Amino acid sequence: MKRSARAKLGQNMGRHMGRTLFELYHDAEFQTQHHKFRTSGPGLAVLKEANAVGKGAIIVSGHFGQWEAIRAVIKMHGMESGGVYRPHNNRHYARRILAGIEAGGKPILATGRVGTRALVSHLRGGGIISILLDEKQADGVRIPFLGLDALTSLSAAQLALKYDLPMIPAYGIRIDDGNAFRVVFETPIPHTDSITMTRAFNDSLSARIIANPEQWYWMLKRWDDVAMSE
Repeated sequence: MKRSARAKLGQNMGRHMGRTLFELYHDAEFQTQHHKFRTSGPGLAVLKEANAVGKGAIIVSGHFGQWEAIRAVIKMHGMESGGVYRPHNNRHYARRILAGIEAGGKPILATGRVGTRALVSHLRGGGIISILLDEKQADGVRIPFLGLDALTSLSAAQLALKYDLPMIPAYGIRIDDGNAFRVVFETPIPHTDSITMTRAFNDSLSARIIANPEQWYWMLKRWDDVAMSE
């Protein structure tokens, strides 16, 4: 990309990111704005079927578009999805974000051993959980993401396999200049093995990012130096 195009992309990403943060801070109000959400994809029907028989489900997405739009649509359809979050060192920010995302659905579980136990219990009890899988995981496996190997957590796929749960990629894509959302629930990823399933998700998210790169909010190192130099 030319420098001017990169600068414009960065500006647009910053604009969308600011709106996303504001919506997260005011998630209770955001969740009620049903007129903004336009839903498509076969994954929602699968989610409803699982919920109707008391079976849990895993929604996988990334820091792309507005991920809280996914949970808003789930709530619109009479269900509720919990979420997994990584506690932030800034206590003020952490408090505001936690209060916001709790309005979108509970339980909200922190990463770590205690949170993992609660997550398993929630899923085994028929609960729905939403996980953002585009963070760098130090103990993860190198799997291609946007064309480069990236350390990626296998936890979502491992849970889906162990407890026979659907693993459904979903995205809240900004449309109409960011004022509305096309919420897509893709076909659940077929159960094979954890690496194959996680790679399928990485490919899915990569395609969404390539189509709308300004909607991916990532300013940390996703790839390590070794991967970048190859």
